[in-house]
Amino acid sequence: MARMSVRQMWKAKIEGRLPPPVPRDALDGRRRPFAGQVLGIDPSLRSTGLALIEFGAGRPALLLRARTVRVPSRCSMAEALAEIHRAVAEFIDGSEVRHVALEQTIYVQNFQTAQILGAARGAAIAAAALRDKPVFEYPPLRVKQAVVGVGRASKEQMQRTIMALLGHGAPLASDEADAAGVAMCHALTWRGEE
Repeated sequence: MARMSVRQMWKAKIEGRLPPPVPRDALDGRRRPFAGQVLGIDPSLRSTGLALIEFGAGRPALLLRARTVRVPSRCSMAEALAEIHRAVAEFIDGSEVRHVALEQTIYVQNFQTAQILGAARGAAIAAAALRDKPVFEYPPLRVKQAVVGVGRASKEQMQRTIMALLGHGAPLASDEADAAGVAMCHALTWRGEE
């Protein structure tokens, strides 16, 4: 069937010529729900958020662990990167992580800030790659759109929505909620490529 414009669809609907909607389970099978554990990472040199979430068909997402990797400013960049790598490795080694989802670097005007964020992302990606875990990256706008439904959602909206989706009583720290958001985005938008 050829694609129809919105105007053509309304005309067909009014005339009673619009075919009935196709049930979700009758689709060609390309969109399977994600099942397994996703490690979400919100990278930053001094406070990287990590959230491990388990997804299963027919049941709500379950937050298994969350942590903010805080590195004091007195520590060198090399020490901070080592700590990020260690923390990600610990999360992966102590669980059955299937995929790693990571927030992409946002546009920053300061070149030095972009380099630092890139280094933090590199430390996290290296830990996953050394353990043969597939890494998926998502821009912040897409994460908010997938989780909240609005690409320009505030941090507070994100946190509230994440808490509601996870059914978690205690509020997560900001970086942990962002990491959980990336993991949720991955599970909600994953197309079964792997």
